[in-house]
Amino acid sequence: MLIIAILIFLDFEVKNGAIGVNFWEELSCGIYSISLDATKLDGCFLGEVKKHNWTSAALKELIKWERINVEPKSEEMYFSRFKAIREGDDSGHACSGPSQASVSVSAQEVLVALRESVMRRTSLNTIFQAVTCDDKQSESVPVAILFSGGLDSMILAALLDQCLAPMYEIDLLNVSFDGESAPDRISAKGGVKELRRIAPSRRWRLVHIDADLSKLTSEMKHVLSLICPANTYMDLNIGIALWLAAGGEGWVHEDGDTDMNKDIQSVKYKSRAKILLVGSGADEQCAGYGRHRTKYLNGSWCGLHEEMKLDMQRIWKRNLGRDDRCIADHGKEARFPFLDEDVIKALLDAPLWEVADLNQPSGTGDKKILREVARLLGLHEAAVQAKRAIQFGSRIARESNRKNFGSNRAANQASAGSAVIHVPSYLD
Repeated sequence: MLIIAILIFLDFEVKNGAIGVNFWEELSCGIYSISLDATKLDGCFLGEVKKHNWTSAALKELIKWERINVEPKSEEMYFSRFKAIREGDDSGHACSGPSQASVSVSAQEVLVALRESVMRRTSLNTIFQAVTCDDKQSESVPVAILFSGGLDSMILAALLDQCLAPMYEIDLLNVSFDGESAPDRISAKGGVKELRRIAPSRRWRLVHIDADLSKLTSEMKHVLSLICPANTYMDLNIGIALWLAAGGEGWVHEDGDTDMNKDIQSVKYKSRAKILLVGSGADEQCAGYGRHRTKYLNGSWCGLHEEMKLDMQRIWKRNLGRDDRCIADHGKEARFPFLDEDVIKALLDAPLWEVADLNQPSGTGDKKILREVARLLGLHEAAVQAKRAIQFGSRIARESNRKNFGSNRAANQASAGSAVIHVPSYLD
């Protein structure tokens, strides 16, 4: 992992029963050590925190997150869009796959780097194999994926199939706050069908994790402590969804079918996987957010590059610490294949216009290079999936807005996503 998110304990205060100064502060990327003065341990932590500099020149360069080819010449843009047209033609011939002429060298290099990244994070080392031999049942599913059926999680699933021995099952953890009607549940069921088409010998297990926000009072209080120092409703919504996914408790079909209905028997299930693959970093590096399109339209290619650079240089503070704590709370280890050093380098080596072309519509130009990777893996339906954040795809944002603001409209007027949480009395 290139980015390591850790915390340091700070002073705090409580005023009138409300949380004052944050208990914790995220530290910037790096490795730290703390030296405590044992002679002064009188109820307060007193010591020195030291940040250790990277010794690798390659890591120092990656942290700068600089790209050589940011703005295309007119002929380069023309050629890139010509290839996009060829890709569109090829997508109608899913069995034959994309033609070599329509696939960029950059996409092939990113695919190689991603495959190696997944392999590094899922290889069964000798200790893991020993545990497997002792208890085959408990380790029949060594790795699970936070799964929405969207572009990023589908790529991870297809690559995991290539890296994991056929004897192992793969759990696909899908969270919904709206039963079978949530967008992520619908796309997840479609995604499993596509995965079974490209990897029919693998046993894919879609775990339906259903939740009711009104019944999660104690859980919300607990997750609030995990996401700290993050303190917005968006952070809480994401944190709850991740925490529930990491718990792995849901329903599966005995026959492996993905459709929950009265005619098919479903059984309670808890995933035993200790490793959870997460798609963090894909949107930041491949222009997957709506604000990337806005920056591009307002500032062209340079504006887009600077916004993506900002996202990557603050991902440790905004995402990784929060997400890791919510997942680790269940004794699971989050691993982030898109944040592998070699993947980051492969994406930075690619010209920006091959990574994304935001003149093209959503589902085409955003994360363009990952859509090429998906086609190379045979994931033609996933390759045209539009971006959808977990809080919206699972419908937790909608339920949270209704609960805390009265309606989605009122929440939008209050900018609910960035609104700071004022802990309600029922969580005290």
